Amino acid sequence: MTSWSDEHVEHIMGNLLRSGVGLAALVISLGGVLYLIQEGSTTPRYHVFRGEPSELRSLSGIVHGAIALRARGIMQLGLLLLIATPVARVVFSLVAFVRLRDPTYVVVTAIVLSVLAYSLMRGGP
Repeated sequence: MTSWSDEHVEHIMGNLLRSGVGLAALVISLGGVLYLIQEGSTTPRYHVFRGEPSELRSLSGIVHGAIALRARGIMQLGLLLLIATPVARVVFSLVAFVRLRDPTYVVVTAIVLSVLAYSLMRGGP
């Protein structure tokens, strides 16, 4: 990338957001179709609450489940991609503001990124 103008950065950010959401939707849809194929004939038991299996509560478990073509793992991966899309936008914004030499927005974006990172790493309540 040779020129870092505001318009060019906005164009890249728009494409980043569209691509991220589109990819997440595709992965979730594929997981949903696979889920219907694999488990669509089972009768749901709504009176019993069952959370996600423990292997789908960690990044490595989700990736392993997706690689093994387990439907729930693929859908969870799609959700992670959906969550990662705005985070990637903030990271790109930080890089762009550094390249544009805009110290105010660099500081504000770095604060936003640190709050996002803290909330994602902290986990549950």
